[in-house]
Amino acid sequence: MVLLSYSNAIERVVLMKRNLLFMYAISFFQGMVFYASIATLYRQAAGISIFQITLIESISLVLSLAFEIPWGVLADRIGYKRTMIVCSALYFISKIIFWKSQNFADFLLERVLLAIVVSGLSGVDTSILYLSCSEDDSQRAFGIYEGLSTAGLLSAAAIYMVFIEDNYRAAGFFTVISYGIAFMLSFGLKEVKVVEKGERMSFGHSLTILKETLLNRNLLFLIAGVALLREVNQTITVFFNQLQYTKAGMSARHISGVYILMTLSGLVSVFSAPLTKKLRPRFFGAMLFVVCSFSCLILAFTENPVVSVFGILLIRVCFSLMSPLGTELQNKAITTIDRATALSMSTLIMDLLAVFTNLVFGKLAEFELSAAMCFGGFLCILGVSLYLSGLKKTD
Repeated sequence: MVLLSYSNAIERVVLMKRNLLFMYAISFFQGMVFYASIATLYRQAAGISIFQITLIESISLVLSLAFEIPWGVLADRIGYKRTMIVCSALYFISKIIFWKSQNFADFLLERVLLAIVVSGLSGVDTSILYLSCSEDDSQRAFGIYEGLSTAGLLSAAAIYMVFIEDNYRAAGFFTVISYGIAFMLSFGLKEVKVVEKGERMSFGHSLTILKETLLNRNLLFLIAGVALLREVNQTITVFFNQLQYTKAGMSARHISGVYILMTLSGLVSVFSAPLTKKLRPRFFGAMLFVVCSFSCLILAFTENPVVSVFGILLIRVCFSLMSPLGTELQNKAITTIDRATALSMSTLIMDLLAVFTNLVFGKLAEFELSAAMCFGGFLCILGVSLYLSGLKKTD
């Protein structure tokens, strides 16, 4: 009996470790976005304006909001493995559409499909990781997961700079290949969510979870603070970075080269766990918000290429270190077995903030890029206040 129990324990450990390996591999290949370093230029070459890009992003976020709760409930009922397979397939299709996109409608369609994918994966990938390792090791797992995504992005950026250069469509095609591989890998996952036969979806239950989330002020402040930092990072390091580099007089080749440095900096996420333990969540998180705000202000008042690269690099590093910590804090706050539903509620709140910030960022950037950077600095200051308020009774 003891040997049987020991054998079952060993089998579970092996299966969970296998899950982590497959999730890490999926993260790597989904990180291989070959057009990432010229994402804005890719769209502009097809005639899409900056405001149209941010408008598409906001529409995508609104749709993500609509799909969040249904997807969370569905994932908890059909299992996390099936959800990963479906979403990986849709991710693959979305990259095919992006590769072939020629106008505003095409790029909008790609983001609509991506909204379905993002809301579907929301909480599912992190739940698989969280349930596939010990609680004390979860932040480390999140850091490795994000680090491998960055490694995939770095590999794609290096290949782009050396072999692809100005062939935007080729970059889109190779991205399709990498996402196809990630889709195939999703079949190798082991289910970690116990799904009882005959269990029905209950939107009433999901509304109960939403109510519990809204009544948890500390969790709300924490979610909102991390969301603001996430949007500053997303907007500046993904979209506005290329505008800042162009403003500083950098060539397309130099931009691609710097992008590799930016991507490489994302690997610092693996140091998030040890730094958090050493400095504690309160001080470490607050420091990251403040440095990010400082970086935004630097970018607002410079046209120097070296300073521009430094400022954007700091923002990238700060969020890479903050992301695993924020994810762990959210997961530790979940008490229900319907983890995907609960995490979807958190994402719902984060996306509501993102809809607003995206539109403001877009309008300010069309007026003056410096104004948009200053807005980013303000969001970081607001974010650190919310973050510290959220940790008042938890740290």
